[in-house]
Amino acid sequence: MTTSRFDKSRLPSRHVTEGPARAPHRSYLYAMGLSETEIHQPLVGVATCWNEAAPCNIALNRQAQSVKAGVRTALGTPREFTTITVTDGIAMGHEGMRSSLASREAIADTVELTMRGHCYDAIVGLAGCDKSLPGMMMAMVRLNVPSVFLYGGSILPGRYEGKDVTVQDVFEAVGRHQAGANSDAELDALERVACPSAGACGGQFTANTMACVSEAIGLALFNSAGAPAPYESRDAYGEASGQAVMNLLEKNIRARDIVTLKSLENAARIVACTGGSTNAGLHLPAIAHEAGLEFFLQDVCDIFRDTPYFVDLKPGGQYVAKDLYEAGGVPVVMKELRKAKLLHEECMTASGRTIGEEIDLIEREADGRVIYPVATPISNTGGVVGLKGNLAPEGAIVKVAGMSAEEQVFTGPARVFECEEDAFEAVKARSYKEGEVIVIRNEGPAGGPGMREMLATTAALSGQGMGKKVALITDGRFSGATRGFCVGHVGPEAAQCGPIALVQDGDLITLDAVKGEISVAVSDEDMAARRAAWRGPRDTIYASGALWKYAQQVGATYKGAVTHPGGAKEKHSYADL
Repeated sequence: MTTSRFDKSRLPSRHVTEGPARAPHRSYLYAMGLSETEIHQPLVGVATCWNEAAPCNIALNRQAQSVKAGVRTALGTPREFTTITVTDGIAMGHEGMRSSLASREAIADTVELTMRGHCYDAIVGLAGCDKSLPGMMMAMVRLNVPSVFLYGGSILPGRYEGKDVTVQDVFEAVGRHQAGANSDAELDALERVACPSAGACGGQFTANTMACVSEAIGLALFNSAGAPAPYESRDAYGEASGQAVMNLLEKNIRARDIVTLKSLENAARIVACTGGSTNAGLHLPAIAHEAGLEFFLQDVCDIFRDTPYFVDLKPGGQYVAKDLYEAGGVPVVMKELRKAKLLHEECMTASGRTIGEEIDLIEREADGRVIYPVATPISNTGGVVGLKGNLAPEGAIVKVAGMSAEEQVFTGPARVFECEEDAFEAVKARSYKEGEVIVIRNEGPAGGPGMREMLATTAALSGQGMGKKVALITDGRFSGATRGFCVGHVGPEAAQCGPIALVQDGDLITLDAVKGEISVAVSDEDMAARRAAWRGPRDTIYASGALWKYAQQVGATYKGAVTHPGGAKEKHSYADL
């Protein structure tokens, strides 16, 4: 047997590569062209979410090859495998969106099962679209093996009539088209140029938000998330990520040595200061859950509240991921957070160095255009705010980046819809009124099922010029591309007889993102009477299959909408079996 600097007697792969009893297992590895040396080296899973569903994932297969080269250089044996992705842009606005959040759990589960089944010792995970990023990070923390995350990169901005555009502009153009403000030809011209390359949506939507999280939380190498997908420079980050995971394996630095309560707080900081997606309020608790940590929606929102917003990114701002990368990326943003003493610098990262040590290496400074100095932010509080009150006892969340203080307070009568389709039809027909609070219920994780995003509806409102003239609340979710006073994650959800299930047309609802309040002017006595008369959750057409299973298992939104007991209930560590 060939020797290496790694002690295989302590690694999971020994179960398939070492000793006479494993001769049949080794024969399979020889069949795939592995040498004796490669068989007895550590086996590293290189997991990608590659598919042909959308541009966010199409480049991952190529990028995986550079990761594998890095693993080999550092005397590991890479084993590439793929998992699913449901791409939100394709799934948006129809029944397909029910599969989106459930896919996060499926990604984590399938990566776990593949790693366990083949006894891989470490993992480099590549992901491109919204749910695939947290899903991959959840698997890493669940397995607690040496882990490095690599984002597939953002899409390049399109150009239309002399301006940069993203898919958000196309969604909003649909609303303008419905209002008669643009023609079929104009909509056709925009849709053809809005997405000109491989990569995930370019604004600070969910994919780029969670990509920034991957660096801030420590699972990704500094600056690896920034380069757009088509850039050849991504190959260098891929190779470096492959080498980095071998360094972590040698030093026995595992995912939970990196993902701690303090690193989760660092991750929440990066979401707040960049005006990131409200979906981070769902995904950070889910990642924490895998480590056995309690870091719930309100904890995330507490961080948001006292973090300045100083990175000017779409949808609330002007710029896209490519611009942030050219301004120095997440490392420069974190350097600004350090100046405000808002970072836990002792947290470990995928490089084997701490956050503080990594920031010490950063020479660039805020450009004052994309990244403002933290001392002179766009606003003094984060771009995402938590709300709580008698309409959402378990909390809710709203993105306020780009909204003035006056726009962050809204009171109006409820206009209740039992599902997103009903609300979208009303918006399309303009049968709603200025000043109303549109309520979309039965769209929570269990009640939907699947907790759909409402971008089609919110973008149509914006496209009709009504984004600031109405508010919208839901027990579902919003795309990171959503603009306007749109409150999501209202909990408990309607299927659990949360107050949102009991709201009636005309009830006066007050939303106050300045104070963090969400309330309905209905007395406790009247609400109790409505609860007593409630007839139970709305029936759905999903009575079998994956979505039925998800609805049976999924937990509360404020805890991350997770489907298993998590790290706190573990009785073993995979890496030590």
